[in-house]
Amino acid sequence: MTTLAALQDWLLFGHILAAMVWIGGITLLGALAVRVLGGEDDPQAAGAFMASLRRVGPVVLAPAPVLLVVFGLWLVGDSGTWAFDQLWVQLALGLFAAAFLVGAAHQSRAAIAAERAAARGDAGEAARHLRRWAYGMALIVGLLVVATWDMVFKPGL
Repeated sequence: MTTLAALQDWLLFGHILAAMVWIGGITLLGALAVRVLGGEDDPQAAGAFMASLRRVGPVVLAPAPVLLVVFGLWLVGDSGTWAFDQLWVQLALGLFAAAFLVGAAHQSRAAIAAERAAARGDAGEAARHLRRWAYGMALIVGLLVVATWDMVFKPGL
């Protein structure tokens, strides 16, 4: 095994691990949000859930996509086989950008609105924003599943 092959293997490992953490983390959080929304017994649950995201997000959800992109770009840049002008790489970057934008623009606003509504004691409004947040998570998971398909089948290669 050459040093380059070893480097490629470690970069791929980091890329896949970051993707697993990101998609697994948001899938779990989305499922928990659905559970919170389905429970009628605790009207404050939506606010408590959104408040917990302030602790979980920076630890799990922020580093994973950053590492995913760093390792992915490094993999393509270091490869003699892959290039940034290939369709599958461009699709991957586009899908990542879409998922990132949904997270940055939609998810953060829905989370902040839910947390503020909960702080005012408006459990119904907090749940409504949490529902919007859960739909955004479902969209991001869908984008990441398509990106995973793209990584596996590499259309255009």
